[in-house]
Amino acid sequence: MSSLTVYHQSSPDVPSKLLTHDEDIAATLAEVGVGFERWPVEVSLKPGQSQDEVLGALRPSLDELMVERGYAGVEVLSLSCSRTYQDEPQAEMLEELCAAGAQGHWLAAGRGLFNLHIGEHVFAVLCEKDVLLSLPSGTRYWFDQGAFPHLIVLELRTGSAASCTGDPIASAFPRLEA
Repeated sequence: MSSLTVYHQSSPDVPSKLLTHDEDIAATLAEVGVGFERWPVEVSLKPGQSQDEVLGALRPSLDELMVERGYAGVEVLSLSCSRTYQDEPQAEMLEELCAAGAQGHWLAAGRGLFNLHIGEHVFAVLCEKDVLLSLPSGTRYWFDQGAFPHLIVLELRTGSAASCTGDPIASAFPRLEA
């Protein structure tokens, strides 16, 4: 089940809101310009599959999504419990990034925690399979794949890859442990 936990940036230990219904999550995120919707994955995928295998299996749905939303690039993160927080790729992802253009993050398998730093709040969105999270250009965020990642997520974008903000905020907030 997906969820949304909202924090004030100065109180990472005290959530001000917790939502677990998709409609409530979508409505709350829409207030800050973020899209949250179900985009079903119609094929069977296994975390750890190669980028080519994932893209090949998802090609019809992916092409539709990219044309409909104007995405020009896509990257695949496909991991199966082989990395932990101590590994370099995870450490990089726990740094706050800023989206250079509009981005979509489509969970094709597993789950992950997207933390969106918008204004004075952090919106921690736990996304499960079939969730499409749409971020407007300029959104500050970090992605937590968990201590033992088991997921496939596609990052779709209209511009170049996100850049690091240098803000250490990610280290202050709860992590995805499982």
